[in-house]
Amino acid sequence: MAYHTYILFSPSLQKHYVGSTGNLVNRLRDHNTGRSRYTAKGKPWNLVYSKEFQNHTEALQLENKIKRRGASRYLEDQGWKKPN
Repeated sequence: MAYHTYILFSPSLQKHYVGSTGNLVNRLRDHNTGRSRYTAKGKPWNLVYSKEFQNHTEALQLENKIKRRGASRYLEDQGWKKPN
């Protein structure tokens, strides 16, 4: 089973959300339908980054690294530019 670390962006809040999951499609749907309490107010959430791993431990390690660094800084390091 594949696991993903992902970063979402909410244009309405101008904020990022970082998470990891075993099912990226379902998790994104949860964020955008209000099933995830923390992200309910920021809809719509756009997927701006994801990385696939073979195990959950590696996905969690990257999630924690991104959270320590900050999503915006991590994305800048990856060459991502914030949309206008």
